[in-house]
Amino acid sequence: MYQKMLVPVDLAHIDKMEKAIQTAIDLATHYKSELCFLAVGTNTPSSVAHSPKEFEQKLSDFAQETAGKSGLKVSADAEIAHDLATDLSKILVRKADELGADVIVMASHIPGIADHIFSSHGGYVASHADQSVFLVR
Repeated sequence: MYQKMLVPVDLAHIDKMEKAIQTAIDLATHYKSELCFLAVGTNTPSSVAHSPKEFEQKLSDFAQETAGKSGLKVSADAEIAHDLATDLSKILVRKADELGADVIVMASHIPGIADHIFSSHGGYVASHADQSVFLVR
């Protein structure tokens, strides 16, 4: 049913994404699908990486580690954004198309008052992506 699952990850908060990542691994195992981890970073140094090249390497290492543990085919795609706050949701939707994903499995948060004013990334992706979107809280 699914050939390729896109799993957006935030390398700064990877420990808080365990439930969504495990859900993606379980689905990929069931459907014998490829997982593609997508991380979006910036050109400026951050707590995750000092450069885009280091950011890409950390994502690649995470993907390889996941492949080793799960036995799945896992790939990684790092994207650099000029303004992460405003571009992230649009990048996730665009990259799902570019990478040929069938489904997007992503972490979400419990909705709060701010979500009535500002769209969440998960809400935006679910509303604008052509693919099925599985939001995991």
